[in-house]
Amino acid sequence: MFIDRVIVRVAAGDGGSGISSFRREKFAPLGGPDGGDGGKGGDVIIRADNNLATLLDFTYRDSWEAERGLHGSGSNKTGASGEDIILPVPPGTVIRDAESNEIIAELLETGDEHVVARGGRGGKGNAWFATSVHRSPREWQPGEDGEKRTLELELKLIADVGLVGQPNAGKSTLLSVISAARPKIADYPFTTLEPNLGVVQMSDHRTFVVADIPGIIEGAHEGKGLGLQFLRHIERTRLLAFLIPIDAMDWQAEYEGLRREIEEYSAELAAKPHCVVFTKMDLLGEDEAPPIEAGEAFGVFAISGAARTGLEELKLAWWRELLAMKKEVARPVQDLELP
Repeated sequence: MFIDRVIVRVAAGDGGSGISSFRREKFAPLGGPDGGDGGKGGDVIIRADNNLATLLDFTYRDSWEAERGLHGSGSNKTGASGEDIILPVPPGTVIRDAESNEIIAELLETGDEHVVARGGRGGKGNAWFATSVHRSPREWQPGEDGEKRTLELELKLIADVGLVGQPNAGKSTLLSVISAARPKIADYPFTTLEPNLGVVQMSDHRTFVVADIPGIIEGAHEGKGLGLQFLRHIERTRLLAFLIPIDAMDWQAEYEGLRREIEEYSAELAAKPHCVVFTKMDLLGEDEAPPIEAGEAFGVFAISGAARTGLEELKLAWWRELLAMKKEVARPVQDLELP
């Protein structure tokens, strides 16, 4: 089951209280105050873990609490601090405050972590209040309460290429023949009900990740069909591939419709590099892409997943575009043209 949005409640540990204590030994009847401080409460930490792919674990348990700090004791002994609690999530998880909807953090790489609730500070014992004129203090401090928050965790998949198209455009078939992914494939609409990721392997250990996004229909940006439920999963893709089946009624209208839905959802997403891929070319028995006006696209390709044609050319074009994007990001500052 693919779970990409959950609400969780977290509570950091309370700090331990300091105590009021006085040293009493056989040869030190007036030994003075020796009350120790309380320990700090444990933090709640969310950490990205590459071994996870969904937020499913949080559907079984939605409340998490870190350990509280222990109280101080005599002989100036500080109470033990409470243990932190670490909640693993898949890379690509966005953490929001559920009440204010403010984004707290985005965990994009394995090992990224963020403290979402800090443990309470331990209280001071009476030894801390002793001075030259106040030698027998009985003051002590209670521990501070740990932070409590309600969080929304939202997963946005991270992929190099996002496959975008209407239901039954051939996205799942394409993913299945260029990678080891095995998405559900059938001859009815909305076969894909959850995003699928596949790793495409080329020669010389070259690899990139492709995401198959459930079908986009007109009005998807308003929530129609599967709508907003999965459109967010292409936000972090580096380039888009608009898939148009060769048996579509109007190729140009379908391409423009997909572009419009993406732009209505996010102008930033619409600005990403994209290409056009005609699928199911085996239905016509041809290899050439039909004419289409797609001036902003970096290429127009014709493939057949069933006949395994046009796939190598498409993968190579994707790789070259991804490589060019990496080089552009890595360009040194001195190479950039200054105004």
